[in-house]
Amino acid sequence: MASYEENSVSFTENSLDQRQLEEIERILHSDLISNGVHCVLLIDLAGNIIAKDDNGASRIDMYSLAALSAANFGAVEAMAKIVGEEEFALLFHKGESESLYFGKVNNELLIITVFGKEISLGLLRMKVADAMEHIRKIWRKF
Repeated sequence: MASYEENSVSFTENSLDQRQLEEIERILHSDLISNGVHCVLLIDLAGNIIAKDDNGASRIDMYSLAALSAANFGAVEAMAKIVGEEEFALLFHKGESESLYFGKVNNELLIITVFGKEISLGLLRMKVADAMEHIRKIWRKF
């Protein structure tokens, strides 16, 4: 079982220290928020927020979004199995003014982005892929 240290986030067998959390938050900001994403969440599969950032103008209830996103991803994963796929690693929901893009970072983490029309889906997918790879490297270190 993980040890519980001050200023750390614990998981089944791992914990992130404050420095690692700050590095993940820096990645979310530099790779996503600074490129036009309105809000970004890194969550576990239960819907707990690990890290988050926004552009300062976002009025989103991040905790509700995290919980519903985890449930949505779980439902879609079940649908994937019904049609013979192991998983659908990416989800996209398009709205009139806001859209959601989900990515599975690894077996424990999801990244959820909220974005508007000012960023193209292609650029967003590239930036999310970069952020996910950076987060995976940090995750593997601990």
